[in-house]
Amino acid sequence: APRALSMRKAKVVRLVFALCLGCFLMVVLYFNSTLKPALEPIGEGRSERKSQRSPLQTLYDGDPMESEVQAIHQGRREVLEESCRSYSRKRRVLIPEDLKHIIVDDQHSLLYCYVPKVACTNWKRVLMVLTGAAGALRDPLAIPANEAHISGNLRTLSEYSTSQINQRLRSYLKFVFVREPFERLVSAYRNKFTRSYNTAFHKRYGTKIVKRHRLHPQPEALEHGNDVSFEEFVYYLVDPATQREEPFNEHWERVHSLCHPCLIHYDVVGKYETLEQDSRYVLQLAGVEDQVSFPTSSKSTRTTGDMAAQFFHNISPFYQKKLYNLYRMDFLLFNYSVPAYLNF
Repeated sequence: APRALSMRKAKVVRLVFALCLGCFLMVVLYFNSTLKPALEPIGEGRSERKSQRSPLQTLYDGDPMESEVQAIHQGRREVLEESCRSYSRKRRVLIPEDLKHIIVDDQHSLLYCYVPKVACTNWKRVLMVLTGAAGALRDPLAIPANEAHISGNLRTLSEYSTSQINQRLRSYLKFVFVREPFERLVSAYRNKFTRSYNTAFHKRYGTKIVKRHRLHPQPEALEHGNDVSFEEFVYYLVDPATQREEPFNEHWERVHSLCHPCLIHYDVVGKYETLEQDSRYVLQLAGVEDQVSFPTSSKSTRTTGDMAAQFFHNISPFYQKKLYNLYRMDFLLFNYSVPAYLNF
């Protein structure tokens, strides 16, 4: 009887042990399954795991896309890398402030650095369609321009945690669109200082420019700041006090200061001069060319090189040189030659 009792005891102990082990394994399995998504933040915002290749893989795996376009973009990347090595100062670490102009599309693994006066309204519209921020709208031009610039509609990279930022910088397709620096500058001047509806810019910047850079300004000009000449705008830009006081407004800030192309390796450098071709290329890489098309511009008021030449006609060689030095990095990094109309 004592032997039977001890055998029963051993059986009970084994049973309890097996039960405990089973419970422990179930708990481990449960936590493993619930923790997994938290360890994989990169997938947030996606409805399902994509089986097809990412835009980055499509770019670098040598897809049989338009090889001529591919070669052009390869050349631009090489010029940018070479210029960064030759002209940029010691590398520094990126901070969230540097990433405020980079828009994130998690659904299609895209990072876009927007540059004002380089078709950024239309690119924001396209990304609103792609991310679903535009609701049911599929035509980018159906989105009002002012809505494209509302900050909450699209997420920027600065809003993510450090590990999420690094993950996206490694695995997403990064693209930027640039423009001949002085054409962009003239475009910004024409839009912000010669349009009567831009009263906020006239008050914010125009009054300051008139006060500092006009001899004997009239009281009305000091109050409204709505008749700033291009010459006065140039004096304001090259004045060292301007940047000591505050950073440039994004409409005339240099691309290398907005998008940090020597710290962030851009996969595609699109150009305003080949806007339609380059935009189509990005949408092809993302595999969405059948979902959305980049709006073609029919603007006849677009700022051209000839127009820029007219604006620079009254700028003295001394100030031309100063202004060129200010925007020199954008000329060098993106392979724009010194404009023929300059005479310094």
